[in-house]
Amino acid sequence: MLLEIKNLKYKYPDGNEALKGVSLKISHGEKVALIGSNGSGKSTLLLQIAGALKIQSGEIILNGSSGLILQDADDQILMPSVIEDVAFNLIADGVNINQAHERAEKILKELEIEHLKNRVPHKLSGGEKKIVSLAGILINEPDLILLDEPTASLDLRARKRLINILRDMDKAILLATHDLDMTLEICTQAIILNHGVFSAAGDLRTLLNDKNLLELNGLA
Repeated sequence: MLLEIKNLKYKYPDGNEALKGVSLKISHGEKVALIGSNGSGKSTLLLQIAGALKIQSGEIILNGSSGLILQDADDQILMPSVIEDVAFNLIADGVNINQAHERAEKILKELEIEHLKNRVPHKLSGGEKKIVSLAGILINEPDLILLDEPTASLDLRARKRLINILRDMDKAILLATHDLDMTLEICTQAIILNHGVFSAAGDLRTLLNDKNLLELNGLA
């Protein structure tokens, strides 16, 4: 088992209970959609798995490493050029800068964006920024990719390109979204999160064909 979460709870300082005791398991290579309307707790769960929010109650067991793609790529881009940004994590871990850039170029080529390597990341299109953010995560070879609303604000072409990349990846994915059409192209399993509680889990297509279930969870 790659990821196991046991009875995870999280309350923000303002008293909002974002997670009210959720449990899940994800195997190596499994692609799971985390479906829920805005405010359901999806982002909080991803941040906890990624270690960005301290665990208050419950347990997260990750037998490997994870990488988180934030909803707004501008929050994740730090450096003045694409190649520097993609190589950043390796250099921060002590890898020689030349080796880090060599690895970054390989990742950029695999994602077919090597032509952007000397561009200023913040001046790229939304879709390009998203793929650069993904490259910056992939350079550390994580076992689990966490994505928070990855198609938000993308045009149709950029959305399709990102979907194709994610669908063809051989890594485990936990994809938080309310873009139900996208989940069908990438994931096989799904969890519905509603006000901090898992209200349903199982085969993605079965859940999405249950109109009453979707309506009850604000997803119709």
